[in-house]
Amino acid sequence: MTATAGAPATPSATPPTGPATGAGPAGPGGHPGGPGGGPADAGPISPAPATSPASPTVALPLPPALPQTPTPASASAPAEGSRPARSGPVRLRALDGLRLLAALMVAAYHYGGRDGEISQAWGTSPREQFPTASSYFAYGCLGVQIFFVISGFVICMSGWGRPLRSFFASRVSRLYPAYWAAILIITAVFALPWVAYKSVSPSDTLVNLTMLQQPLGADRVLGVCWTLWAELRFYALFALFVVLPGAGRQRVVLFCAVWTLGAALAEAANQPLLDLVLMPEYAPFFIGGIGLYLIHRYGHDALAWGIVGISFLIGQHHAVAELWHAPNPSFFSYRSTLGIVALVAFGFLAVALIALGKFQWANWRWLTLAGALTYPFYLVHEHLGWVVVGVLHRELGLPSYATLALTILLMLALAWLLYRFVEQRLTPVIKKSLTAVRVR
Repeated sequence: MTATAGAPATPSATPPTGPATGAGPAGPGGHPGGPGGGPADAGPISPAPATSPASPTVALPLPPALPQTPTPASASAPAEGSRPARSGPVRLRALDGLRLLAALMVAAYHYGGRDGEISQAWGTSPREQFPTASSYFAYGCLGVQIFFVISGFVICMSGWGRPLRSFFASRVSRLYPAYWAAILIITAVFALPWVAYKSVSPSDTLVNLTMLQQPLGADRVLGVCWTLWAELRFYALFALFVVLPGAGRQRVVLFCAVWTLGAALAEAANQPLLDLVLMPEYAPFFIGGIGLYLIHRYGHDALAWGIVGISFLIGQHHAVAELWHAPNPSFFSYRSTLGIVALVAFGFLAVALIALGKFQWANWRWLTLAGALTYPFYLVHEHLGWVVVGVLHRELGLPSYATLALTILLMLALAWLLYRFVEQRLTPVIKKSLTAVRVR
């Protein structure tokens, strides 16, 4: 069975179709099959003081500690040509809540905002299951763009003042444990004789463990992994041009400017290699998040706001180009231009308000757990959701909305198990082994 679920985020650069589990085109005006952190991004962490290495980072949905502004010690050491970093610890638990909201948006899209394998799970099109809500669920795919903005913010925070080896160890130890577990779980479930969805070949499953299946042309075990491939390319660019030479305000601003111009030129040149490296359709969201971190770290600054503003203008253009189509009854859904732009603006605005400290009052501890569950939930919710929806709705006869709610709760419960028994145990071990100093 080939994948027929949601389309890639951009019609011009279609990610390889997933295994029978993957997300494929649903028609013209395709939409992302999942977030990323996008989703898998890095999770909130404590930024480093301007004069010392940053504290350990966390993969987008996995923060052991929440971001906070530099301590007063860092405030006495201004970065090149800018005002001192803000002083006083400020927990950014609201960023965790925003990540979970973005993940739930994507889940709503996967369960009720598109056709494909999820129609097989429901027994009919989600449009029949949710006659009114399905048109709103279809906008949930824009949670991916929100993930990318958050990722730009957090990766800039986590890479500031950190040596390359530590940055690399942090990314690997946060991204891979839950990812490996999700690959194995979904492969095992899809191998069950009563499950109607076909798993990928053993060889392609092994390739999937590297997270490099898309450039290698292998079938995907996880339909949402195309966003992880975008994240990996962002990490590589940031590590090479910012972390390796040493993060500083001027260097980060130059990185944002050069990447923005390079992405625009790549779009004009229509060269696959340039598109692959510079990701013109996703770059504005990552860059916008970086600009927002500069504002969080140094306060209001015309240059940083310029980075954010230009990124939003370009980002909304790409989102509309990828997700809008003229009204057509043969398509599953119709998204208005205004709705797409509004959700992109919401993502930028929400991160901006958090960066400016407007949500310091949202300091509830449960938001930390919400952020920790986001990444594993994002990884497992789509394909395992197909199986759960089929069992609850077609076999047990639960109503559509009850099935939707219970499926999300079960996926969150599984995400907690992955966080508690996989990530919390393997992440420290992997990180320690990658950062250990070897004495010859």
